[in-house]
Amino acid sequence: MKTKKIPLRKCLGCNEMLPKKQLIRVVKNNQDEIDIDFKGKAHGRGAYICNQKSCFEKAYKTKAFNRAFQCEVPKDVYERLSKEFENIE
Repeated sequence: MKTKKIPLRKCLGCNEMLPKKQLIRVVKNNQDEIDIDFKGKAHGRGAYICNQKSCFEKAYKTKAFNRAFQCEVPKDVYERLSKEFENIE
């Protein structure tokens, strides 16, 4: 019997390869709108981050999302992510 391959993605904060289901996806669609994708099914370019607030703070400080999407990420996306991390903890 074959073992099922688990998709891995790299966290923008800690640069660790983790299973896709353990990460939060932020997506940029064709209309250049950036949003949080909790289900992982939205169309567009995705960037992933761990469920840890320290990883989010590091990604925010180093502007990792700006580099991943090759554009300026609006402040409201960071605010919504910050609120989401407060709900997790």
